[in-house]
Amino acid sequence: MDLSLDRERTALVVIDLQMGIVALTGQPYAAKTVVERAVQLTAAFRAAGAFVVLVNVGSRDGKAMLRPVTDQVPPRREMSSDFMRLVPELQVQDTDHLVTKHQWGAFYGTDLDLQLRRRNIDTIVLSGISTNIGVETTAREAFSHNYQQVFAQDAMTAQSKEEHDHTVKYIFPRIGRVRSTEEIIAALKR
Repeated sequence: MDLSLDRERTALVVIDLQMGIVALTGQPYAAKTVVERAVQLTAAFRAAGAFVVLVNVGSRDGKAMLRPVTDQVPPRREMSSDFMRLVPELQVQDTDHLVTKHQWGAFYGTDLDLQLRRRNIDTIVLSGISTNIGVETTAREAFSHNYQQVFAQDAMTAQSKEEHDHTVKYIFPRIGRVRSTEEIIAALKR
């Protein structure tokens, strides 16, 4: 299916491209590659006058983070002073909307839905880290909020190729359209 994006009704939502996350090893794409493609997307969306949302995750004092009892213990990471800082390559603009989340998804407990609806946006393009955690959870929430979605599959990555591939092959096609960064930029220019 051909892709066409209305710049007035489409937003780019970039998940967790921050100092403490991009330092992790990504598969199938290196974090550096994901950042480069996200920079291409943000530049294209800004040039088109479309809405750009940059999301980070964390808690300044650590108290807002979730701590469920789980079978798999999450990796313990020391949160450096710049853990939550967005990577400088994104070149945050005054027109960008910044969202700080405290769990996997970018909708729950934030003003993301409110800001999208105020701008009459009905379609979001998602990218970021991690494909199967922050991006997928946000995508599932967006689906529940009835947003149309496009997934920049080569502008996201996971801890393993298997995790990324599973989400891109089995989850995303059921709730939106999977495209490359190049296809998305071309669709925005139409």
